[in-house]
Amino acid sequence: MAAKFEVYKDARGEFRWRLKATNGQTIATGGEGYTSKAGCMNGIDSVRRNAPEAEIDDQTDD
Repeated sequence: MAAKFEVYKDARGEFRWRLKATNGQTIATGGEGYTSKAGCMNGIDSVRRNAPEAEIDDQTDD
């Protein structure tokens, strides 16, 4: 099984997404509820576009 984005509705009826790894573990979420499915899908598209170029900002003291 490949990693996948899951789109679902929460208890308040808002659309949400989560990214599941190949082992079934959730590795990312949208962090917010969307009032429309289109808004939720736009959130997923944003992650797909921006994550490959995202820098790592290591704020630890190590």
